Amino acid sequence: MTAQDEAVQAFEPHRRRLTGLAYRMLGSLSEAEDIVQEAYLRWHAADRDQVAEPRAYLLRTVARLCLDHLKSARVRRETYVGPWLPEPIVDEATLSPDTASELADDLSLALLMTLERLSPLERAAFLLHDVFEMEFGDIARVLDRSESACRQLAARGRSHVREARPRFHVPEEEAARISDAFHRALLTGEAEPFAHLLAQDAVLYSDGGGKRPAALQPIYGRDKIVRFFEGLAQQGNLPPPGAMHRVRLNGLPGVLIAGPDGSIDTISLIDIRDGKVVAIYALRNPDKFAHLSVAALRANSAVQ
Repeated sequence: MTAQDEAVQAFEPHRRRLTGLAYRMLGSLSEAEDIVQEAYLRWHAADRDQVAEPRAYLLRTVARLCLDHLKSARVRRETYVGPWLPEPIVDEATLSPDTASELADDLSLALLMTLERLSPLERAAFLLHDVFEMEFGDIARVLDRSESACRQLAARGRSHVREARPRFHVPEEEAARISDAFHRALLTGEAEPFAHLLAQDAVLYSDGGGKRPAALQPIYGRDKIVRFFEGLAQQGNLPPPGAMHRVRLNGLPGVLIAGPDGSIDTISLIDIRDGKVVAIYALRNPDKFAHLSVAALRANSAVQ
């Protein structure tokens, strides 16, 4: 077996969790995969005989690479046109950290957006400890901070996550019922059934990235969202029935709208709480769909 074969054999069992860490850090699957490939190159060049715990070593490497990447990413986010939303993914299980953490299986857009609002160091400390179950001694080596400082960073991150994203289990029947009603409301363009779905304090995020028309600010409150919806209907901007498909991404139900050429035009995901839609995430920036297609989603049973 060649040295390259040995490096690949030792690395591949960790690829899934490494990609999961990078995706949670960056909110982009394509960027996460680039980070993990860079980590592999460093692994291949390293003196692997001196690495006692490959999992911890590789998690540290990916975390450091993500922190470096976020320095330039933050500059790009500051000039991003309109709200920024994470790239959607089809199968959350493929990015599982393989831990028993409470948040191990949570890749909802609400959580990812909360992570985005943390500082890079808070995000890294929280994810490494609370999701990937890394000891604070190892985290201190990643962040170049004391263990005490890392505990404080993780605690601040944990507090923000709990405050912004309390966990509510939505029964499958309820999610299907509300998702179907959301789908019908978009089909008919009728405002009253649409309004009935929304919580009073619902919010609509629309990410066009300056490449497709979208609201430039989040729209807060049921009444304002309904007026926005009515405006789309009056302008004839609602999609034809054949272009709409039910979809489930990042653990959330929603609707995919295909363009005339069959490519993805919009993905709207809904977050449900207490029987009402509390958030709508409308992704329109085509860069967010580069890794997706209607055919691929259908093959993965993510679209109907």
